[in-house]
Amino acid sequence: MIKGLAITPPVLGRISIGRVVEKHGKRIPEKDDQFTITTQVQNKSGWVLHPLDEQLRKDSPNGKLRSIPVRMLFNDPDLNLRAEYTMFDRRNGRPLCVGNGETCRRVGRHGIDTLPCPSPDACEVGRDGACKPYGRLNVRIGDEKDMGTFIFRTTGFNSIRTLTARLAYFKAISGNRLACLPLTLTLRGKSTTQSHRAPIFFVDLAVREGMALDDAVIHAVEADQKRRDSGLDQDALDRAARTGFANGLFEDSVEERADVMAEFYPEDDSRDADTSNKANTTTTSAAATTTGLKAKLEARLPTTPTTEGGHA
Repeated sequence: MIKGLAITPPVLGRISIGRVVEKHGKRIPEKDDQFTITTQVQNKSGWVLHPLDEQLRKDSPNGKLRSIPVRMLFNDPDLNLRAEYTMFDRRNGRPLCVGNGETCRRVGRHGIDTLPCPSPDACEVGRDGACKPYGRLNVRIGDEKDMGTFIFRTTGFNSIRTLTARLAYFKAISGNRLACLPLTLTLRGKSTTQSHRAPIFFVDLAVREGMALDDAVIHAVEADQKRRDSGLDQDALDRAARTGFANGLFEDSVEERADVMAEFYPEDDSRDADTSNKANTTTTSAAATTTGLKAKLEARLPTTPTTEGGHA
């Protein structure tokens, strides 16, 4: 295994709510009230739709794709959903600092330093919207047996908090059979004072439509036993995934950085309360913001680097 390269689940496509569109020569975020499932291929019009998008949309009310049948790949919630505080270099998408609220891995003069992470609001370097919660959820769509996944990226606090809770609860109530539960990725809406009472949308998990929770657990128990009888070792799969994630300092590859920037930091500086995969941007230009952040980092970096930390 190549050291320094995070080994992540195979990705077949992307799940998003909202999209980036081009207007007047600028890429700007556009809110939406439904899911979109795309491939990993782009053309001049944007991301190419995955065949599953049309297939699932046919059975959706009004053609709005607001629920997707999914299964988790792992029993460990933290392997399915990785959520961290992240500050990006907005010019190239390179992570500058990644933390979990206790410790962070920050790019320093001599490599990667391990430092305390006080969370964005209390961090002098990451405050003012520079550092955001960043979550990546990998799911299998439908009942496919293949280990290929679709990835949903979000900086929405409501989505990250809700998904984290649901995954932990479903793991507990199924007796650590999270990967065997028939689940649905659901889009929910709510209004807040911050959104000026306008609806904002976030992602939730529920048991498959038409199925009670106890029926879903019974199904998971039976599916788990069938998988064990066939020789499938879920525990070994989780261990392999955990080792793969820990093999690199940062999860997103160089190839994915441009995509992350397109989703979270479009050229037009816009604000979004929680909807979809977009981070809030400041009113300064991306280049000026990055320069300022680097200046702050340089001013606060220790002269002697600390020991490099593990995967958060």
